[in-house]
Amino acid sequence: MVATAGAPDVHVPVVSSLDDVYGSPTEETRERYRALADAFERAYGRAPSGFARAPGRVNLIGEHIDYEGYSVLPMAIGLDAVVAYGVNETSGKIRVGNANPEYTEKTFETSPGQDVDTSSLHWTNYVMCGYKGVFDFLEESGGKSVEPVGLDLMIDGTVPTGSGLSSSSALCCASALAVMSAHGLSFTKGEIADFTCKCERYSGTQSGGMDQAISIMGEAGVAKLVDFNPIQTNDVYLPENCAFVIGNCLAVSNKAETAHERYNLRVVECRLAAMVLGRKLGMSDEEVVETQTLQDIEKRVGNMSSAKAAAEEYLHDGYYDAREIEEIIGVDAFLDVFSSPASKAVLNHNVTGYKLLSRTLHVYSEAGRVHLFAAACAMKVDPAELGVYMNGSHESCRALYECSCPELDELVDAFRAAGALGARLTGAGWGGCAVALVSMDKVQDVLSQVGKTYYASRIANGVITEDDMSAVLFATLPSNGAVVLKTTSFD
Repeated sequence: MVATAGAPDVHVPVVSSLDDVYGSPTEETRERYRALADAFERAYGRAPSGFARAPGRVNLIGEHIDYEGYSVLPMAIGLDAVVAYGVNETSGKIRVGNANPEYTEKTFETSPGQDVDTSSLHWTNYVMCGYKGVFDFLEESGGKSVEPVGLDLMIDGTVPTGSGLSSSSALCCASALAVMSAHGLSFTKGEIADFTCKCERYSGTQSGGMDQAISIMGEAGVAKLVDFNPIQTNDVYLPENCAFVIGNCLAVSNKAETAHERYNLRVVECRLAAMVLGRKLGMSDEEVVETQTLQDIEKRVGNMSSAKAAAEEYLHDGYYDAREIEEIIGVDAFLDVFSSPASKAVLNHNVTGYKLLSRTLHVYSEAGRVHLFAAACAMKVDPAELGVYMNGSHESCRALYECSCPELDELVDAFRAAGALGARLTGAGWGGCAVALVSMDKVQDVLSQVGKTYYASRIANGVITEDDMSAVLFATLPSNGAVVLKTTSFD
C-alpha cells in the first residue's frame, strides 16, 4: 500500500478532453457524450456548459461495515453517471431530464431547503440529494453565501440500477459536481465525499460513505482502502496477473424501496447491538445513548478480539424484541435509536425483532478480513489467499448478515466452479452483483463457463438476451474517479 493522505485535500479535476477522463475513450463513449449533448440541446434550446462525471464502484471486500466506522476496500469502475448542465437565468427552476426516455423528467424549485419526496421514489431524488448537499455544506462550513440559480440538467447513466454497483451514489455525486460547477464552486475531494454521503441520506437510506468516497477519489490502476472520520485513502495495488469479473445476478434490490426491512434495519440492528454491549460493559445512561457504532465498543475494550469476545459473552443468538432491548438499555436510549424518519420506518414495519449477535460477528470478522486482504496485496502473496478472504466474506454476508439471496449464492457458486479464485456478493446485497477474482489467463474461460451455467437459462427464459450479456457479465480494472469536463467537442 502507498499512502495518499493528501488525496482528500485535492480538488476534483476540471478537464477539457474525454482523453483526460477515460484514457483512451472508445468511439462508443464519444458518441454517448455527443448524444447527451444533443439531448440537452433538444430539451433546453442550447448547448450545455459542461459535464460532471462520477463512476460506480465494485467493493472488493468490506460489506456493511462502513456505517460502523470500519475501513472498506472498493475500486471505481468504468460504468458511470454523467450530468450535462447549464445555468438557466430565466426559468428560476431546476429542470431535470434523462437521455433515456424510460426515466421521466421533473422540475423543482431552487430552494435548498425543500424536502426530498421519499414517498415518490422518483429517480430524480438522488439529483436533489446532491443539490441540497452542496448548500448544506456551504452553510455548515461557513463558506461564502451563494444565491441559487436556475439549472438545466440532463443525465445519462451506464451503472445498472439495483445492481449493487452504486448507481444512486454515482448520480448523487455527479449531480453535486454539476451544481457546484454551475455555481462557480470548487471543494476538495474529501469535502465532497463527506457531504455527498450525508446528503444521500435524504433519499431515505442510511448510507455509510464508501460509495461516495470511491466515486469521488477513485484512481485508475489501484483500489482504495478507505478510512472514515475523517475520510482518507490508501492505494492498494492488486495482483498484476489477475482481474475482477463482475456478474449481475439479475435480482434487483432497490435500497430506497426496501430500506426499512433490509439496509436500514441492519444499521439499526448494529447500533442496538453496540448499545446493549455498552450497557453490559458498564456504560452509564449517557454513554449508552452516545454509542453509535460497533467500532465504539472496540475502542472501549481496546481491540477487535476483545470486542468479539464481549459480543459472544453478552449477546444471545436469535431475535431480540423491542421490550427486551428497552429493559437492557432503557426506554430513552431505545427511543433515541428511532428518532429519525428512516429508523422510525424500521420500527413501524418490524414484526420479527432484531438480530444482534450475528450482525455483530459479521461486522467484526469482515473488518478484519479487509485489512488481511490489503496486507496480502502489499506482500504480493499468492492471489489464492485473497480468494479465501472473499469466500469468507460471502459466507459471512449470507449466514450472519443475511444480505444475500438465492440468485447471488448461485452466481457465486458458478464463479467458483468455473475456476475463480474467490467470489462474493458486492454492494448492499439482496440482489445485484457478485465479484470474482480470476487469474488473467482464465478470464475468458470463466466468462464463457459462467455464461453457460448461470446465464444460459435466463436467456432461454427471456429474462435477458444475448445482446445484454456484455452489460451483465464483464471483467474490469480500477477506473478514475469523478471529474468535471468543460468541452462540447468529443472527436
